[in-house]
Amino acid sequence: IGNAAKMSYVVVNVSELEEKNLEGEVTPDILREMGLTRKKGLVKILGDGEITKKIDLKIHAISEVAKSKIESAGGTVEIINE
Repeated sequence: IGNAAKMSYVVVNVSELEEKNLEGEVTPDILREMGLTRKKGLVKILGDGEITKKIDLKIHAISEVAKSKIESAGGTVEIINE
């Protein structure tokens, strides 16, 4: 697989998505606008906490736990590469 540089992710938990009352399409740019990520770069969603709102998440990486919580709330997850 080669010597790819280790990717560093900004981590956001599903509890933070819930606290910001995000609904509909959610992208890394929206997370930055909401102050959940401070800098440019890749974003990974982790499954700490609960989410009740339906969001359509377009994100660089996500844990299995977070993915199942978002899908259980009626949302979708799409992995993006930019």
